[in-house]
Amino acid sequence: MHPDIPLVIQLQSLDQRLSEAQREIDALPKLLAQAEKALDSHLRKLEADRAATAANQNERKKREGEVQVQQQKISKFKDQMLEARTNEQYRAFQNEIDYCQKEIEKAEDRLLDLMAEYEPLDQNVKAAEAALRQEQQQVSSEQRRVRERCDADRQLLAKLKQERQQLVARIAPKVYKSYERLRRKWVDICVTEAADERCLACHLTLRPQFFQDLKLSNQVMFCESCGRILYYIPPAAVEDDGGTPSAVGQA
Repeated sequence: MHPDIPLVIQLQSLDQRLSEAQREIDALPKLLAQAEKALDSHLRKLEADRAATAANQNERKKREGEVQVQQQKISKFKDQMLEARTNEQYRAFQNEIDYCQKEIEKAEDRLLDLMAEYEPLDQNVKAAEAALRQEQQQVSSEQRRVRERCDADRQLLAKLKQERQQLVARIAPKVYKSYERLRRKWVDICVTEAADERCLACHLTLRPQFFQDLKLSNQVMFCESCGRILYYIPPAAVEDDGGTPSAVGQA
C-alpha cells in the first residue's frame, strides 16, 4: 500500500465531517425560517380574526345608534301627531312612525345576528392568542438552539479545517491533486476499499491481475471502472490449531 493511502483515507473522513457540519450550518437557518414563516402566518390569521371581531363590534354600535335615531324620530313624530289638524297630517306622521319602526326592526334583527356571530369570533381570537403565545415561546427557544448549534458547528468547522491543512501538508502533492480531482466528481467517496476482486464503491469486478497488483503494489491505483483511489486491506491473521499464524481467506 502506498504510504499516502492511510492519509487520504483519513482526509476523506475529515472532509465528510466538514461537509456534514456545513450542511447542518446551511440547513438550520432554513428550518428556523420555516418555523418563523408558520408563526407569521398564524399571526396574520389572528390579526384577521381580531379585525373581524372589531368590525362586528363597530357594526353593532352603528346599528344601536340607528335604533336610537329612529326611536328619537318616533318620539318627535308622536309629539307632532298631537298637533296635527287634519287626518292627512295625522296619517302622514303615522306613516313616518311605521317606517321608523320597520327600520328599528331591521336594525334589531341585524343586531341579533351580530351578537350570534360575535361569540365564536371572540372564542377564536382568545384561542389563537393562547396558541400564538405558546408558538412564540417555541420559536424563541428554537432560535436560541439554532444560534447555539450554528456557533458550535462553526467552531467545529474551523477546527476541522485546521486539521485538514495539517493533514494535506503530509500528503504528496500528486496524490492530493488526484484526490481533489476525484472529490469534485464523487463528492463523498473517492477513496474506497477493494475486496473479493470488487471495488466496494461501484461494486464492479476488477480484473484478477489488477486485483493481484493492488494487493502487492505500493503505488496509488485507481479503479478501472469508476476511477476512485483503491486500497486493499489484508485479512486479519489468526492462529491455527497448532498455534501457527495463518491468513484468513488466503489464496
